[in-house]
Amino acid sequence: MNVITMARSAFVLMLLFAAAAPEAWAQVPSIAEQYKQLRSRMVEDYIASNGVKNEKVLESMRTTPRHEFVAVKERPLAYEDMALPIGDKQTISAPFIVAYMTEALDPQPTDKVLEIGTGSGYQAAVLSPLVKEVYSIEIVESLGNRAQSTLKRLNYKNVEVKVGDGYKGWVEHAPFDKIIVTCSPEKIPQPLIDQLRDGGEIVIPVGERYTQTLYKLVKKGNKLESASLIPVIFVPMTGTAEDKRQVFPDSQRAEVLNSSFEEVLDSGALPGWCYARQMERQEVADAPAGKHIVTFKNETKGRPAHVIQGFAVDGRKVTELEVSGMMKTKDVLPGENRDELPGLVITLFDSERRIVNHWVVGATTGTSNWHSVSRKIEIPPNAREGALRIGLFGATGEASFDNVRLKTTGEKK
Repeated sequence: MNVITMARSAFVLMLLFAAAAPEAWAQVPSIAEQYKQLRSRMVEDYIASNGVKNEKVLESMRTTPRHEFVAVKERPLAYEDMALPIGDKQTISAPFIVAYMTEALDPQPTDKVLEIGTGSGYQAAVLSPLVKEVYSIEIVESLGNRAQSTLKRLNYKNVEVKVGDGYKGWVEHAPFDKIIVTCSPEKIPQPLIDQLRDGGEIVIPVGERYTQTLYKLVKKGNKLESASLIPVIFVPMTGTAEDKRQVFPDSQRAEVLNSSFEEVLDSGALPGWCYARQMERQEVADAPAGKHIVTFKNETKGRPAHVIQGFAVDGRKVTELEVSGMMKTKDVLPGENRDELPGLVITLFDSERRIVNHWVVGATTGTSNWHSVSRKIEIPPNAREGALRIGLFGATGEASFDNVRLKTTGEKK
């Protein structure tokens, strides 16, 4: 919450200063130039520094005005590396994941691309200068119409949007060279495979509601060759894909997947744990549970160093959530403000994915040996899902974690 508050405050102060006495205009850049600077910082701090190397993708991220694709009240956070609500229970993905997926798609100037899940239109806008054509499908009519209007206003001439069920693809424009899916089905829709040309590629998150893996697949004849990339959390693909879903989250039994970090994907990523920043999985003799721990290291105040896992929780059915884990620190100092400290962070959201409340567990400075941290949290009745994060959260030094757990209690009859 402190990051959000600081970002909003900084943005408001920026606008107030820019609108002050006439001589102030000579002392500060224009609003357009300030947005440009924020995009440049976003690319440097959140995208390039975390491994995205394709310079054409980085340049598209520098020039695409993300603030135009979010609500005015969210614009103070437009260039932070975070997902933001766009209405109708949907979100705009964090800039890093947009850049990462775009790079994985390997966009070429001659490509005809199908996007499933237009959302705000931001991903389509990032693709626009990199490919020949983008055909994007959005199942939520209000979002599709708004995205189409935004893209047209911003003069993205090679993007076409339609409202429809993305599971079915867009057969009139098939075959496609590339397909990118920004919502998660439980299994890959067969129509999308059918509409991909031979040799074409799909980048898609697949799995259960809070346990998904981003895959890159190449079509070769009647087969798909797949490679797992990273764990992710996307909103579910609705419509036909949701009708075919067989596994649903249990909102009365919150638990942590891979709580002791023993499981690992071929890519080296940890199943269940998403969007890692400055994190290292280590095998150590003194691990409190199993053989492995995760350690976050940061030398720059305010720089993200964390990992996240989502979970379902229904405040109408359970009353209490207990979060616990083992933690140790080395030479920890607060980040850019005193609230930026290592620990376990729980954030709960309502049915529209708006923040309900936020708690920090185990925040500390200095050096400490392995110790247990825990807290029992009263679940608000309007809570419908949550996020568990562990890390340094802008502090400097080192923080290690193991045996991180969640437990819901107090079932309502």
